[in-house]
Amino acid sequence: MVLAGGVGLPEARARTPESPAAVAAVALADLPPQARATHRLILQGGPFPYRKDGTVFFNRERLLPPKPRGHYREYTVETPGSRDRGARRIVCGGDPPERPDVCYYTADHYASFRRIVQ
Repeated sequence: MVLAGGVGLPEARARTPESPAAVAAVALADLPPQARATHRLILQGGPFPYRKDGTVFFNRERLLPPKPRGHYREYTVETPGSRDRGARRIVCGGDPPERPDVCYYTADHYASFRRIVQ
């Protein structure tokens, strides 16, 4: 057991900026159709429907592997029935942005991520 933030957690769940918890994988085909459409737009370089799409994601939650500032960019995944951008996003890392090294999906506004695999 490791103490993380003063709380005893099993070692596999302890997380620090230097060693984020492992991110589970999800197949692109298993994502909602709106996420697959957003992923296609990312690879095409846009155009994106939301002004904030393509902006820098700072990884403040420290759930993704640590990278230099500007490495990650976020994109909105439309949420049917939502009156705003909703909670779903794809966050990709790499340069240039339309050829990301890795992309992650979150359905809960950055509370958890799954690495997208083809």
